Amino acid sequence: MTLAGVVVFPGSNCDKDLGLAFKLAGFEVVYIWHKDSELPNNLDVIALPGGFSFGDYLRCGAIAAKSPITRAVINFAERGGYVLGVCNGFQILCETFLLPGALVRNLEGKFLCRPEILSVETANSAFTSNYEQGERVCVPIAHHDGNYVVDEETLKALTLEDRVAFKYLANPNGSCESIAGVFSKNRRVLGMMPHPERAVMDFHGSRAGMNLFSSLLGSFVSE
Repeated sequence: MTLAGVVVFPGSNCDKDLGLAFKLAGFEVVYIWHKDSELPNNLDVIALPGGFSFGDYLRCGAIAAKSPITRAVINFAERGGYVLGVCNGFQILCETFLLPGALVRNLEGKFLCRPEILSVETANSAFTSNYEQGERVCVPIAHHDGNYVVDEETLKALTLEDRVAFKYLANPNGSCESIAGVFSKNRRVLGMMPHPERAVMDFHGSRAGMNLFSSLLGSFVSE
């Protein structure tokens, strides 16, 4: 059994979608409440879903980053555990410094909700091994604060270390170098603004997101 834990914060609204995507890929799924201070035993991966944790008050992801469960998530990641953060989850990962950079207001100041074409920048990770490098995939976005910003030195490191996971073909939000998703240094933490869990069934109009979840499952099978 390969076990995925989906953390739920007040205001999360993509937790069920994310859990379903993991289940369709072959994971067992448990949901974890933000007030818990410990993680369930035997977790293989933790996922932070999209939504508006704590109403996005103060700053997107800032309050969730201080939730009791988040310390356990940080410890899990620092021990080499796999963590996926989608949209608001990406914002939380940046707020905890598990990933570099920050997500700020979209360049045009508008909430964006539509499909976007992404370029898979690397297939050399547990999250992207079922893609081809350079492959173009259709995955929806839904965010107001998805403009990824990072300092020049860190941007160089992300590029040299092959830590950019996805880029937008038509940059919708002003993100630095059109970045849509990045990895941690050990490549076991992935944050991305587009929603792969909304591209896993035929009626979604794209099944491109399923390769991310199946890639991850395959990494545990091969270990």
